[in-house]
Amino acid sequence: MKEIADILIAYQKALKEKKKSALATVVKVEGSSYRRPGARMLITDDGMLTGAISGGCLEGDALRKALSAIHQQETKLVSYDTTDEDDAKFGIQLGCNGVVHILFEPILPEQEINPITILKAVQQRRENAVLVTFFSLENQQQLGTRILYRPEQLVSSLPANEQILADTALLLEEKTSDFKEYEINGYLTSAFLEFICPPISLIIAGAGNDAQPLSEIADRLGWEVTVVDGRPTHATNLRFPKATRVLVSKPDQFLNHISIDDRTAFVLMTHNYNYDVDLLGRLIATDAAYIGTLGPKRKLIRMLDELNMNTVKNQTRVHGPIGLDIGAETAEEIAISIIAEIKSIFSGASAQFLKQKNAPIHVHDIKGN
Repeated sequence: MKEIADILIAYQKALKEKKKSALATVVKVEGSSYRRPGARMLITDDGMLTGAISGGCLEGDALRKALSAIHQQETKLVSYDTTDEDDAKFGIQLGCNGVVHILFEPILPEQEINPITILKAVQQRRENAVLVTFFSLENQQQLGTRILYRPEQLVSSLPANEQILADTALLLEEKTSDFKEYEINGYLTSAFLEFICPPISLIIAGAGNDAQPLSEIADRLGWEVTVVDGRPTHATNLRFPKATRVLVSKPDQFLNHISIDDRTAFVLMTHNYNYDVDLLGRLIATDAAYIGTLGPKRKLIRMLDELNMNTVKNQTRVHGPIGLDIGAETAEEIAISIIAEIKSIFSGASAQFLKQKNAPIHVHDIKGN
């Protein structure tokens, strides 16, 4: 989601400066690649790049392809075969051992529904969605980014298609992505149906100095950050300029200001034992997907005892001490540890060393890939 947010900001700037632009999207990958399907990059006609479609090896050639799409006002699909040992013929020295298919779409502001307006619709609501991008490996027709689907929101530049809507509804329910084929305009066209979820909403209870790097790192990741503390001297926008919201609240009013969904994480780091105990009891009673407490395990056990909630279920549910064991000492290192644990929980990842992982590095949440 952060990539989409950055692209939308860059596009508005380009539009204001009367620059033309194109959207590059990784629509399919065969084998290994630095980025997976759904990676995006905005390219302007003066060479500005926002987002990423690779680790940097494709961007140079992508700029040339994007400029061609802009000048010809034509959507193009380009395939990079990095399994070829003679990848130097691209002039980019890939060395990734995979085939990457990238779609280049010129953005035409005069079109009521274009790829940018569809990406804007993704951000309009904090809800899951399915984004549909059409492409053809045979270069028969390149329709591009055409549909955003939610149960109560459909943005589409194509005529209604019951099969596409049924497929998107199913993937939204299953929370996964897939590749499909449809007959459109007399051609068999491939489609990447991409499940997109909202960014993590990180609620930091505590506005001490150690909460500042946590807020800043989460913001860099595109998370929505809310900082809450009972002390008006600490909970200020000046101290937390990167936070989406900064609130002053006591524990009994805390949840009145917070919306909780399945992408919400709470971190308790007020350094006020009574505040933490009160708030922890209220959070356990919610459906919050993640609750973490700063401090030793014995502190968590003591709090659960006082709340009469010391069960195996609650000890398992609450992450205390919070974070991964990386030997963190400073506030910045602790923040990295906390962020990494939260990310691993929401991604369903093991947080083990990658060199010990026998499966592919990327989490495969795409049925057909």
